[in-house]
Amino acid sequence: MKKLLLSAVLASLLTTTGLYASSEIKTVKQVNKGAVAHGTQDALASQKKLIKEAIDSLTYTNKALIALNKNDKKSAKADIEKALGKLEVILSAKDAPKLLPIDSAVSMVEFVGTKDDVERTVDVVKDLLDDNKVQVARVLLNSLQSEIDVTVVSLPLVTYPDALKLAAKYIHDNELEKAKSVLEVALSTFDKTTTVIPLPLLKAADLINVSAALSKNGKKEEALKYLDAAEEQLDTAEALGYVSHSSNTYKSLHEVIKQVRKEIKGKNKAEKLFDDLKAKLKDFKEKVFSEKAK
Repeated sequence: MKKLLLSAVLASLLTTTGLYASSEIKTVKQVNKGAVAHGTQDALASQKKLIKEAIDSLTYTNKALIALNKNDKKSAKADIEKALGKLEVILSAKDAPKLLPIDSAVSMVEFVGTKDDVERTVDVVKDLLDDNKVQVARVLLNSLQSEIDVTVVSLPLVTYPDALKLAAKYIHDNELEKAKSVLEVALSTFDKTTTVIPLPLLKAADLINVSAALSKNGKKEEALKYLDAAEEQLDTAEALGYVSHSSNTYKSLHEVIKQVRKEIKGKNKAEKLFDDLKAKLKDFKEKVFSEKAK
């Protein structure tokens, strides 16, 4: 099950990434490429630290199950004690975490088309479904993703130690099949969460940064070009279904962009409006990442 979470992985991504000084202005394509690269690097750097004690505990639990399959009660019991021992310090902590990360991975898929490309693909998918060509439609639907996924697999500290204790009790009572069953469940019960970071929103943030820098330096036409590109990314994000329950909707973001565009063309006092736009986009992104975790 894919689950959306707001986590420490996103802390740096919620702030604007890759702010370019006016002397380092790049093309829209380069800014978008940089946003993807920075986002992926930040996600990799921010992966949750794996808990060695939890991994070691699982190793001993697996050894205990192997021992039980050989009817070696003594070794199984000893391995279960070692498994619990690995978690002893964590369990005794006042604010013991509920989940202990044991594996982590980052993946990225990028949709390089526009809002119109998304809408055309959706129309094709609808036609395919009408013709009952479900598998062909599924392949096309899977292409409609543009995101960085950070997946963390964790050991549930709420249930795992109790399972080990129950297995130890069954071994003591010579009920080895029950002990095996409990350990098998313990070794297959993990919490898997995936943080989804929409790439179009990261691109929009970087493009807005560049536009703001250009506007500040009086380069109105160039600033407008990057602002238009940022708006296109917001359109693409919306078409791809990265929705938010923030009070700052796509509509409100477009309204602020409209105000910024008007100010750039006029007296060029857009700095405060840019700050407002960045704040609204930040709040919007937070809600995209967090609302579906509920």
